[in-house]
Amino acid sequence: MMDIKLDPSQDDLPLMANTNHILVKHYVLDLDVDFECQVIEGTIVLFFEDGNRLKQWSSSSKETCQMEPNEACTLRTSEPCHIPVTNARSSSSKMEYNNFAICGKGDRDISDKDGNHDNQGQVSGISISKYCRDTETHGREEFLLVLDCCDLSVLKVEEVDVAAVPGIEKFTRSPKLTVISEELRNEMVRELVALPADHWREQLDYFARCSQAPSCGELFFDTDNWSLRIRKTGAQTATDFPHAIRIWYKTKPEGRSVTWTSDQCGRPCVYTMGSPINNRALFPCQEPPVAMSTWQATIRAAASFVVLMSGENFAKPTQLQEGCLSWHYYVTMPMPASTFTIAVGCWTEMKPETDSPRDLEAERFLPPSEPDFRHVAVCSHMEYPCRFQSASATTQEIIPHRVFAPVCLRDVCQKTLLPLIPLCLSAAHSVLGTHPFSRLDILIVPANFPSLGMASPHIVFLSQSTLTGMSHLCGTRLCHEIAHAWFGLVIGARDWTEEWLSEGFATHLEDVFWVKALQLSHPEAREYQELRACLRWHRLQDELHNSTEDMQVLR
Repeated sequence: MMDIKLDPSQDDLPLMANTNHILVKHYVLDLDVDFECQVIEGTIVLFFEDGNRLKQWSSSSKETCQMEPNEACTLRTSEPCHIPVTNARSSSSKMEYNNFAICGKGDRDISDKDGNHDNQGQVSGISISKYCRDTETHGREEFLLVLDCCDLSVLKVEEVDVAAVPGIEKFTRSPKLTVISEELRNEMVRELVALPADHWREQLDYFARCSQAPSCGELFFDTDNWSLRIRKTGAQTATDFPHAIRIWYKTKPEGRSVTWTSDQCGRPCVYTMGSPINNRALFPCQEPPVAMSTWQATIRAAASFVVLMSGENFAKPTQLQEGCLSWHYYVTMPMPASTFTIAVGCWTEMKPETDSPRDLEAERFLPPSEPDFRHVAVCSHMEYPCRFQSASATTQEIIPHRVFAPVCLRDVCQKTLLPLIPLCLSAAHSVLGTHPFSRLDILIVPANFPSLGMASPHIVFLSQSTLTGMSHLCGTRLCHEIAHAWFGLVIGARDWTEEWLSEGFATHLEDVFWVKALQLSHPEAREYQELRACLRWHRLQDELHNSTEDMQVLR
């Protein structure tokens, strides 16, 4: 088993997931947020598409990394039926594991001469994963699912019996389910993930129902520092491997994808800041940006907390019991798992003292159920409910938006931030056209947030620092994050070494948007942009002068 020790200042993040064999098409998360223990725990259900369909989207699906015949790998499984489906927390500490095999030497070294691990291979679908077998397979090779995973306690992995869901037989060629086989279950999942875009509500409903289906057997699994590896006895290829699995897990307080802290009012909160290691310490996933998926999540927290998330809907909480609320979000546009974001805290929605005509216009919410597909020829991406294909969305200058912050920042938010949002959204629309996302939440994050802003689907984090002084800093940073909706989210890097392109476009567009928002004349706009370009050039020169040569190279 390969435990990679990384120096974050020198090494690239290892991408372990075997995305050339199998892709996650949808995640269903069902999680509880526990501030007392500083953990997020529950289940995640993954729905897969195997290599047979991947070949339609990629011509570079070569199988690599196969073990030698005399090599084996350590895997483990939990004792059966230790955790009831309805409550992971009550018995998670009682889990025990049995070793089933002997660790082999089959880990292929993907490091360069300096020991750095790069992700260039992910562009063509090459990963460091391998086929693996234990001493009970009698010489037969078995498919090994590898997920990116770090700082998580994985408690149990099981196959989901999707055939137990009422009505699921509509996704098979058999009118009646008489004999249930692995092949039939996988056929159901394949048909479910391939539903056309105008069936997105039905698709989400069946994903949710399947995620609650019973288990039809536990799977062997093991973890190392950077991955979760899962195997089913007898499944020799990705096509044979279960296409719906449920993982019981919980985060760790020290997990590097999740930040537990206090807000500006001193109340506890948690948010995800995935940039150091992406979201692998929030949930097991496929991290390479070529792995595009949709998701839906149900998050439960104490009633005093508000749950914000990257989702297309303005979630309304549901009271489950006294003192506990449940929040549900979903996304129908396939996105990299690294763009998933969540923030839980005692946030207060900031509203303007009086509604302007622009605010009233923004209340007209266009959900993804309303595309009229009159502009179908515009897009050539994989099918999903795309706003670029909706004639009504193309004319929507200002999308519905909300602002959340600790209550102690109400005055400064109303004075500085709220008036700028309609101006910046309208300016972005005038330059780039249709907003890719149907809504926007903006959250003023705690003081320990390490940058001025971060954009995710449907939600932007802004630093409190942007609210100080005049409106220029807040406006330009807001324009920068809005620009990431087009460059960085809808259009993203194929591998992480290309991420500078997204930042370059967003940095350029923040000035373009801002001069539009200020309604500067052409000479004034040109003078402003030239001044900003000059300042950036001098700052770059200073950084080059004061940094070592190895820090001046894009890896």
